[in-house]
Amino acid sequence: MIRVLLCDDQPLIRGGFRALLNAEDDIDVIAEAGDGQEGLALIKEHLPDIALIDIQMPVMDGIETTRRIAADPDLAGVHVVILTNYGFDEYVFNALRAGAAGFLVKDIEPDDLLHSVRVAARGDALLAPSITRMLISRYVAQPLNPGVGEGLKELTNREREAVLLAAQGLSNDEIADRMVISPFTAKTHINRAMAKLQARDRAQLVVLAYESGLVAPRSQ
Repeated sequence: MIRVLLCDDQPLIRGGFRALLNAEDDIDVIAEAGDGQEGLALIKEHLPDIALIDIQMPVMDGIETTRRIAADPDLAGVHVVILTNYGFDEYVFNALRAGAAGFLVKDIEPDDLLHSVRVAARGDALLAPSITRMLISRYVAQPLNPGVGEGLKELTNREREAVLLAAQGLSNDEIADRMVISPFTAKTHINRAMAKLQARDRAQLVVLAYESGLVAPRSQ
């Protein structure tokens, strides 16, 4: 069972998402909040698998809420998915840097929402190729941050290869096919790279890969 918490200041949005998610046998909405501060308290209480968090809310916005979740070791198992009205923008970029596993536009198709929740629950990043290209253009426009990714030198060649493929949006199965290894070994490479780079999930691993210069735009 995938346990979901909804955090949005619009009751109609929460109600629609709740009805859709609770209709599924493998998904359960366990709590709801109308702002980030209330949401953070409920997340600490219930420890959901997925927190669907609106990016713009009163009291505490989605970016700060995400940042506090990512900074709390007790919440390491909570995957944050940002909800937005506008698609990829500076707010979403900052949320991904803060530790969000991905983002969804609120007018998403129902089947796509359900698929996205299940993808995030598996620990995969919700980063479509189009979003990866936007991330690339965003990083091309700024200098590399030498203080990010101190663990790069600790990565093995195979771990680096796995990170490069993950940054292209490939799943563990697809990485395994490219590297001619088992999916379990691909997952192991990714998990070890995440630990060395101190990334809480795959989305943050991709962000760190670009921010540190491990992945260059020509890699795409």
